[in-house]
Amino acid sequence: MQQIMETIFDLSYFAITILLGVTILRKSKGMLQYRLIGGMALLLVFGDAFHLLPRIYALWTTGMEDNAAALGFGKLITSITMTVFYVIFYHVWKERYRIKNNLFLTSSIYLLAIIRIVLCLMPQNDWLSYNAPLEWGIYRNIPFALLGLIIIVLFYVEAKKNVDKAFRFMWLAITLSFGFYIPVVLFADTLPIIGMLMLPKTCAYVWMIWMGYKGLNDKK
Repeated sequence: MQQIMETIFDLSYFAITILLGVTILRKSKGMLQYRLIGGMALLLVFGDAFHLLPRIYALWTTGMEDNAAALGFGKLITSITMTVFYVIFYHVWKERYRIKNNLFLTSSIYLLAIIRIVLCLMPQNDWLSYNAPLEWGIYRNIPFALLGLIIIVLFYVEAKKNVDKAFRFMWLAITLSFGFYIPVVLFADTLPIIGMLMLPKTCAYVWMIWMGYKGLNDKK
């Protein structure tokens, strides 16, 4: 039953996100913030495909442990693409609210992203192992969580200040994505059912892209 429901969910997620991304890119007509959002949607699918497709395969064949290397490599790729996702999201924020002269903030965003990616690439992560070390899962997610926190605050402050109806809940969607993700990092190895939180986490990402799509339509 799990493999049926999870496969349907994942394939639906791919289809919806690709459709939204391509539609946003087609309708963006030179508006940089929407080109960025459309690119984010496709990047999201690209990165998650490296993890979710091997996971679907594992569910329908010999299980997670026998496919640990493919799943681990997929997690590595997803970790990197999600970091890039939030860097792009930062530039969406800058473009949408016409933010200038923020060298320190931009440097901080890029520094956290670089630290996160470097930590992801460290061999101590042992990505290809079924029992990868929890402590390195925590280390590499500290700069990622800080990056997310900054993006949450930025969108909350500017959306409120500008009475931005289209993006007024963007901060909440980002908060939910991290709220569902962090328990998975901390507890999924010892309590596998916690891994189900990745489903609402994925829905939160689709919500982000949907708000971008709605914002584009509202602008027309």
